[in-house]
This record gives sequence, structure tokens and C-alpha cells, in this order.
Amino acid sequence: MTEPAHECPHPSTAPRAGLAADQIADRLEEAADLLEAQDANRFRVMAYRRAAGTLRGLDRDPAAILAERGLDGLVALPGIGASLARAIDEMVETGRWAQLERLRGESEPEELFRVLSGIGPDLAKRIHDQLHVDTLEALEIAAHDGRLETVPGIGPRRAASIRASLGATLARRRRKSPEDHGEPPVAQVLAVDADYRRRAAEGRLRRIAPKRFNPEGEAWLPVMHDERDGWSFTALFSNTALAHQLGRTRDWVVIYFSRDGGAEGQRTVVTETRGPLEGQRVVRGREAECRRHYLAG
Repeated sequence: MTEPAHECPHPSTAPRAGLAADQIADRLEEAADLLEAQDANRFRVMAYRRAAGTLRGLDRDPAAILAERGLDGLVALPGIGASLARAIDEMVETGRWAQLERLRGESEPEELFRVLSGIGPDLAKRIHDQLHVDTLEALEIAAHDGRLETVPGIGPRRAASIRASLGATLARRRRKSPEDHGEPPVAQVLAVDADYRRRAAEGRLRRIAPKRFNPEGEAWLPVMHDERDGWSFTALFSNTALAHQLGRTRDWVVIYFSRDGGAEGQRTVVTETRGPLEGQRVVRGREAECRRHYLAG
């Protein structure tokens, strides 16, 4: 496949100056309020508020701590674990926090992808529409499991370049560990998907008003937060352009996951329309594991 060579990041998407401690604390408290309103685990809500209090008590900005000691310096602070340290580092690095944007219903992942070398607006949109990923961590998983090269315009050389850019960007946020690409078991992801769809159908979930593809500002998108076996999950129906185009906004479920040890990412669960798993719920990118799961069942 021919790889276009003219796309480059827009200058407005270059990493911005890091947010100050009080600004980050404001965002953590806003996230806590949104999580509470969306019926998330109360301990998770308390953790966000506790971390905000820690930041407000600092005598210097997190950017200085990261420059001196990296993520370990943040984790050493009271009430801040690895996941929150990465969230703070994301805000320092980019001035944005993807998790908060999701909670607000205004996530625009295409903008986030354009901080990477070689990804312009058109390619960012193709990546998002085809892979249904909207975090750098989820894009990193796709870059290593082969899905990135299925996007039109991305051949082996461009994929290698994106992997290198991702590695450099994410390395500034974390120390590599064997768990960086860890994911919850397929059975657990499918169980979260089933619970989400059942509770959404029963009208038992809070709804948010997504910013994208929602000109009337209707609160139609159910959101579920859950904690299972050390993993935190957030599940929502897909609000991508492709899901709307194909009429799949009530079928495709995007599941975000994280674990305080470091692993985080996302997967999309869909109803398979062909092949041996036709009619079954399948985790995109983990189809072989799904086959084994259903055979074992």
C-alpha cells in the first residue's frame, strides 16, 4: 500500500505548557463530581478528591517533580497511585486529560493523536474511525498487535514511525514494565459488555450528552463505571462517525480499562456479522481469544 508522505502534525497540536498544581486539582475534582453523578465506585471518587487535596498542598508544580524524579516522584505523594500519576503527567505533558473529556462527553481523540510525529488530521480521523481507539495507550496496543497497519495509508514504515513516536511520548510518562501491554481477560471484558448493555436497556445507567454528532445536546449516551479484580472499567456505546454511519451506535460498546500497576487501554466489543462467531459478541483485535472462550463455554 502506498504511504502518503505529506501529512504532518498541525502546529497548534504541539504539547502545551503543563498545567499548574491548582489547575490539575480543579480537573481532578471535576472528574470526581462527574464520576459521583455517574454512579462510579465511591472509593474511586474519594481517590480523585484526595489527590486534588494533595496537589493543592504542594509548594511546587507537578512539572518540577516530574522533571526531577519522574512518575516515582508523584507516586511518593500521599494519595497518588500509578494511574493518577499518569493522569497528572498527561495534563502536564499535553494540557489535556482524555479521561475527563470522556466523562464530560466531549472527547475528540483525533486532536490527541496529532501530537504524534507523522499523524495529520486526515490520518488521525482514519485511525479513530477504523480502530475505535481514543487514547495514546490504546493506540499503542493497536500499534503492537498489528491492527494499526490495517488502517489505509499506514504501511510497515509508517507504523514503525508511529510506534517510535508513541514510545517516546509515553516513555516520558512512565517507566516501562512487563504489564504495560497487559489487558483484562477476554471473559471479563465480555462480562462488562453484557452488564453494560443489560443495564442500559433497563434504563439503569446515567446518561451523558456527547459533544460529537449531537447538535441538540441530548443526554442519550449511557455510561457505566465498574471495578473488577483490580481493574477499573468505563463502558459507553460507540459515538464514532462510522458507528453512526452503519447504525451501530447501540451495538458497538467501547470499554476503557486501567489498573493501578500501570496497564491501561481500551477495546471495542461488537456483534460479529460473519464467520464462525456470527451473532456472538466479539472483542475487536482479540477474536482468536474470543473463539477459545466460546469453545470452552
